[in-house]
Amino acid sequence: RTVKATSGRQIFQPLHTLRNAEKELLPGFHQFEWQPALKNVSTAWDVGIIDGLSGWMASVDDVPADTISRRFRYDVALVSALKDLEEDIMDGLRERGLDDSMCTSGFTVVVKESCDGMGDVSEKHGSGPAVPEKAVRFSFTIMSISIRLEGEDDGITIFQEQKPNSELSCRPLCLMFVDESDHETLTAILGPVIAERKAMMESRLIISVGGLLRSFRFFFRGTGYDEKMVREMEGLEASGSTYICTLCDSTRAEASHNMVLHSITRSHEENLERYEIWRTNPFSESAEELRDRVKGVSAKPFMETQPTLDALHCDIGNATEFYKIFQDEIGEVYLKNNPSREERRRWRSTLDKQLRKKMKLKPVMRMNGNYARRLMTREAVEAVCELVPSEERREALRKLMDLYLQMKPVWRSTCPARDCPDQLCQYSYNSQQFADLLSTMLKYRYDGKITNYLHKTLAHVPEIVERDGSIGAWASEGNESGNKLFRRFRKMNARQSKTFELEDVLKHHWLYTSKYLQ
Repeated sequence: RTVKATSGRQIFQPLHTLRNAEKELLPGFHQFEWQPALKNVSTAWDVGIIDGLSGWMASVDDVPADTISRRFRYDVALVSALKDLEEDIMDGLRERGLDDSMCTSGFTVVVKESCDGMGDVSEKHGSGPAVPEKAVRFSFTIMSISIRLEGEDDGITIFQEQKPNSELSCRPLCLMFVDESDHETLTAILGPVIAERKAMMESRLIISVGGLLRSFRFFFRGTGYDEKMVREMEGLEASGSTYICTLCDSTRAEASHNMVLHSITRSHEENLERYEIWRTNPFSESAEELRDRVKGVSAKPFMETQPTLDALHCDIGNATEFYKIFQDEIGEVYLKNNPSREERRRWRSTLDKQLRKKMKLKPVMRMNGNYARRLMTREAVEAVCELVPSEERREALRKLMDLYLQMKPVWRSTCPARDCPDQLCQYSYNSQQFADLLSTMLKYRYDGKITNYLHKTLAHVPEIVERDGSIGAWASEGNESGNKLFRRFRKMNARQSKTFELEDVLKHHWLYTSKYLQ
């Protein structure tokens, strides 16, 4: 029976061929061992889909606990993903002219981790109250595999993910019906995942690749998180906090006066230390002084994230801000002091009509990636300029957008040094010009305040690119695209039973990401 996807393209043909192939492709098929053995993780390797709550049953009372979450064991999933790349690894060794019988150790695998809340995924049928079902997905992508030969300092890259933001390379590890704001349940389910990850960082994996046993080390980098999730995982106050940044200690007011000159200082270790200070208050300070000392850390960080900026949400955050600037300029806010709600509503509908007419852009309830991409263009600015009375304001808007479009490729590209070297060199200059425009022409908006993502865009991009080589490659986009697949598989390819549906979705989604099947 072939299963048609909603788009009409057939993805799965679960005939006997896939039945047999899928056993090999799903985690739990290949034998492996860790040296030294993983702390607090079973040595069994034939483990398939497991219950994400693993033993927390009694503490969850609202719902039958065994329906909440399904996941793979992290190490078993990584083995399956590596075996799926077996041919790529062997090809990579051959292309580099390396003798594969000599290369049995010194492999390093870099893994990108993403986690994102999916909002409401409730099925729309049946009577009774509409109970919002929220879901959260945790996934990983194998970004690169390199090998370091005896006596060499530098590693040689033998596999590099060409499409790091595709849903095809983003492998689901854990699915849960949890609200991402429900800190307790989220930590209970991700706790074991984090424990497995920690254990793997202190050990080497031995598996057979190309007929020989080889040893791999893993590096994990949690970069596919939006700001809300980073703040949740790292114990920081919510996004509206006066401590505006997840990378530095700046306050909103400081960031609006000095827009460009900040360096990255926060780290997981520092957050843990600050949490201890927050908890114990060793200097017996008042609440305000204490909060200033710990710079907005107010919960225990439970997962290490890479201090970076998520390219997708950066796009979305900045587009939201530009959308508001456009409204303000249409209404000439710089001449007025606090306009009424009615006036603002009128400017907004004027802007929406114009964008719909000139750009065929339908208004959206919540800014999304596609709308953001279309709004941040020269055409959009030209459309808006038709509604702006003053010529010098029009010029300023055009200049603002031009600078933005010069800056954007730097944090969007998977490899800026290769794709847009000129823009990379000019980034600091452009961001300084951009900041000057904001503080002069848009003083009414940025006096003492600035949005979180604008601050990061202006202040931190060059430093992150210098450190990691790219921002775009490490974005959460693949995971966000995976959310679409979750909805599709749940509708089309899963048993309609609470106990089994997550298992079916997880299995289908895993197969969908298999390089071998692609």
